[in-house]
Amino acid sequence: MEKKNKLEKRYGLFVAICMVVGIVIGSGIFFKAEEVLKYTENNMMLGVFSWLLGGLVMVGSANMFAQFATKHSKCNGIVDYAEAYVGKKFAYFLASFLSFMLYPSMTSVLGWVSARYTLELFGHYDITSNLTLVVAIAYILAIFSLNMFTPKLAGVFQVSSTTVKLVPLCLIAVVGLIVGLINGNTATAFSHASNKTNPASMLSAICACAFAYEGWIIATSINSELKNPKKNLPIALICGCSVIVVIYVLYFIGLAGAVNIDTLNSSSDSIADMAIKALFGTFAGTVLKVFIVVSCLGTLNGLMVASCRSQYFIAVRNQGFLREKMSKISPKFNMPMYSGFFGLILVFLWFVYFFFGFLKGGTWLFNFDSSELPILTTYPLYIPIYVGYIKELKKTNGKLTFKTLISPIIAIICSAFMLVCTVYAHGVKPMMESNEFNLPLLFYLIILAIIMLITYLVNMKKFDDYLPIDEE
Repeated sequence: MEKKNKLEKRYGLFVAICMVVGIVIGSGIFFKAEEVLKYTENNMMLGVFSWLLGGLVMVGSANMFAQFATKHSKCNGIVDYAEAYVGKKFAYFLASFLSFMLYPSMTSVLGWVSARYTLELFGHYDITSNLTLVVAIAYILAIFSLNMFTPKLAGVFQVSSTTVKLVPLCLIAVVGLIVGLINGNTATAFSHASNKTNPASMLSAICACAFAYEGWIIATSINSELKNPKKNLPIALICGCSVIVVIYVLYFIGLAGAVNIDTLNSSSDSIADMAIKALFGTFAGTVLKVFIVVSCLGTLNGLMVASCRSQYFIAVRNQGFLREKMSKISPKFNMPMYSGFFGLILVFLWFVYFFFGFLKGGTWLFNFDSSELPILTTYPLYIPIYVGYIKELKKTNGKLTFKTLISPIIAIICSAFMLVCTVYAHGVKPMMESNEFNLPLLFYLIILAIIMLITYLVNMKKFDDYLPIDEE
């Protein structure tokens, strides 16, 4: 790879930690908390346990990727690790999945979430209205422009939005807990356990948590833009993920302290909106909701970072289509412009599906949740990397010990557990307003298979021309 096609090393440790925290914390905790309560039928204990289990899965997985980061620093974290421990073909398919499905689908959802909370400031609660559609598109275009034409400013915005987004979470967590202990809401919430609650429903709650926790892996996409990445990326992953788990659990408990647990689940208003109004009143509540909007935009910014660079990471390996164009770095903006605009197209395609298909209740074919399933797919894809790492350890050290095996085994268990949760939560679901059933997971897997087949056909003659990326 020629020097002119290398991205500038512009981010330090603090920005890396902010990337992890900033990409993860943003929107999921605000609107997925409602789903966790719904799935656990207001059982606060099961809800907290769901957030803890989801957090442990994230930390267990991030711990392994932190170990990978100490050994490899090339171009795009997770793809580099897949290449090192499984092979170039698996790495290509993984990169294609990230580029065509995970990154753009998450980015599209964040565009809608940002619009949703913005319009709530003005009393507009219709999440599928034309106004919501227009605002979401405007946000996506604005954040794309920020990343492509002023990447350093995008990094500044990421740091600033990370600080801002912690304000409403921490205030609701602390004030809500204190108020809840005084008014008895917290004690009532934890003593509330519906006789109808099935502990197995916690598996669906954990899938909802997965969206709120996802994003840490995307921070590895700035691997080649980090200063001293072998040292800074592992620290950023472990520190960032640990902070996130603590904040999420305390925030969830704070919600129940602010508002009676039954009221939280029965009202049509968003849980965050109710808690803010109850704790801080109308004016202060409005200010905090502005912070929530900035929080969502910060997450959208972090996801756009990955979406804009995804095809670049494939092209610099001499793979994919339009390789010369996709790997080209603009001398003016120091950004891969062709890759960026292609990523924007994919974001809009996924946005069309999510908004007009899933949100508006599409046909039997358009019924899978693109805010969760692409995220949940990543966990089984990690397993071959973990197994390859174990094989590499045996090859290098000659024998395996409990100390060397404990981390990858825990990570494999975490991924397998998320696979079980996925099958339970998305395998079979009742159709809206009917007694019929559909198979969202099946239709999602069919679409995934079609996309992977197309990417293979595009690249099947190019594996021999594969260009390895040197370590930094």
